Amino acid sequence: SATIKSVQKPKKVVLSGSISLDRIMNFGGSYADLIKPDKIHVLSLSVLIDNLTHSRGGVATNIAYNLALLGDHPIVLGSVGSDALDYIGDLKKHGVNTDHIHQSNLPTATFTVLTDKNNNQVGGFYPGAMSDAKDLSLKTWSNTNTLAVVSANDPSLMARLVTEAREYSLELIYDPSQQVSNCTGDHLKAGVMAARVLMVNDYELSVLCTKSGMTEEEVKKLVPIVITTLGKDGSELSDKYLSKPIHVPAISGIKPVDPTGAGDAYRGGFIYGYSRGWDLETCMQLGSVMASFTVELAGTQTHHPDKHEINTRYKNTFNKNLNL
Repeated sequence: SATIKSVQKPKKVVLSGSISLDRIMNFGGSYADLIKPDKIHVLSLSVLIDNLTHSRGGVATNIAYNLALLGDHPIVLGSVGSDALDYIGDLKKHGVNTDHIHQSNLPTATFTVLTDKNNNQVGGFYPGAMSDAKDLSLKTWSNTNTLAVVSANDPSLMARLVTEAREYSLELIYDPSQQVSNCTGDHLKAGVMAARVLMVNDYELSVLCTKSGMTEEEVKKLVPIVITTLGKDGSELSDKYLSKPIHVPAISGIKPVDPTGAGDAYRGGFIYGYSRGWDLETCMQLGSVMASFTVELAGTQTHHPDKHEINTRYKNTFNKNLNL
């Protein structure tokens, strides 16, 4: 079997995005059975929760955590309150660079999500300290060999960082995630225009197209690489230089418990390989492996596979050696 080798010196990775303290709930029923289409105007649901997990989360820190599991040292650009100092301290112990995290007087952002048996989710996000990020900037890395990732955050900050990525000649991965519904159409279009890589799930891509006034085909012509995550159906990558999209399946043979954070873990795996110049299919495959560890447990940073476990799962699935 082949062994994956880096073809370039790893790029520095700067992750801008939310940092949050999450509340994750699961129930054994289905939203489809509870929601009556003819009564949607008076919607009132109450379900009995099977599991409640208090978890450390946030898009930027979830991605950073997975990169750290792989042995990388990503830089997080975000804002927290004093209630998350232990959280940030633990990330630093894992190898995450936390020097550019701003401490706010506001409480740390909180994501509360309710997931049904089909992994459909309804969530609410309190921004808190995320809104206090006016001094965060990419200027420190201007004209350097740095991969800038703009993920879900305060929408105005996301727009400014997209502009800065262009101004400072930084390669941009644009990952609007759940904030795709809260960003303006103009801001989403600017992100698409500036990005080398766009990462969304299939629902987010649909919203992005509707709000920006672009078709999916137009988006894929503008962005060199578009990655669409498809949950249990894996992921698909469109590259305007490829004759057909690349599809990588989700890892089979695992017992999913909670999908929360799987997309962020996938991004961590993909970014690890991409920053090292790996071929795109291998980057996607490592993304799938990292996501598989996340869904086996409740919470977004509760999985702790070591490099041997990651290597083994990758080899058993794709018959290639990573040698992390």
